[in-house]
Amino acid sequence: MIQLLNLIQNEQMKIYRRLRTWILGLLLIVIVVLAGLVSHPGADDGNDQWKVRATETIEHNKKELENVELPEKFKQQMKEEIALQQYMLDHNYPPTDNTLWGGALRASGMIILVTLFTVIIAGDMVAGEFTWGTIKLLLIRPASRAKILCSKYITTLLFAATLLILLFITALIVNGFLYGFQSLGLPHLTVDAKGQVHEGSMLLFTLATYGLKLIELVMIVTLAFMISTVFRSSSLAIGLSIFIMFAGQVIAMLLLRYSWGKYFLFANTDLTPYLEGQPLAEGMTLGFSIVVLIVYFLVFNLLSWEIFRRRDVAA
Repeated sequence: MIQLLNLIQNEQMKIYRRLRTWILGLLLIVIVVLAGLVSHPGADDGNDQWKVRATETIEHNKKELENVELPEKFKQQMKEEIALQQYMLDHNYPPTDNTLWGGALRASGMIILVTLFTVIIAGDMVAGEFTWGTIKLLLIRPASRAKILCSKYITTLLFAATLLILLFITALIVNGFLYGFQSLGLPHLTVDAKGQVHEGSMLLFTLATYGLKLIELVMIVTLAFMISTVFRSSSLAIGLSIFIMFAGQVIAMLLLRYSWGKYFLFANTDLTPYLEGQPLAEGMTLGFSIVVLIVYFLVFNLLSWEIFRRRDVAA
């Protein structure tokens, strides 16, 4: 275990000694700041404007409920919206969108940048050793190949976690200055089937949102890491990983026209549709997607190990 920790520490030093790593981190912060400034509504949206809109929404929904031809499903949604808006008015809870938490939730969409930056690092983790000719120096150590590969993989995930934390903290700070930190204690509101409004932790809800997107991040990074073990060229490994990352969703949409398309990796990486009860294709469930992801995860890691174990470094 001590040997593995020393290897991880060594890999961490390799990453953070490079100027590229710090540029990626700084770039992430700059993009989060700019995105927060662009999405900020400005002074036109007064503090009490949301109350006017909430009142108008309640009145509009009440009139719509008088329509006897309205499907029961839409009536239930309108009743829940009325209960939610009235609760917000009664307790002076502004909409999440124009608060610190709304900005933090919007920033979760930029996890794709974290994925991209991590893919750049992951694609270079093993292939880079061959590119720079340092693989022989690495393998003459007493540590086994399994530990060396494991340390590189864990270091890659730790780097992804670091960027994710950086994204979250930056988003909180930036949006705190833009919208005010007074909304820090704002609850997350949900409405049950009986129309009762319940308060929950907004922090936990936001972390859960980031956590759900983390699954896709881990899968893509694992794929990029496997590609890095296949190719000796770090530039080729990084380029191919980035291409697969961006083309994956497009390919998934094309393949889902066929029954076997649901087994494609990128048809299962985004689990958020299940929260709304809208799977991408018929026959897909949350449990199904989780099983598919586990299988891919195991296959990627087994291939990485087998390729690295058999790789001839004498050439």
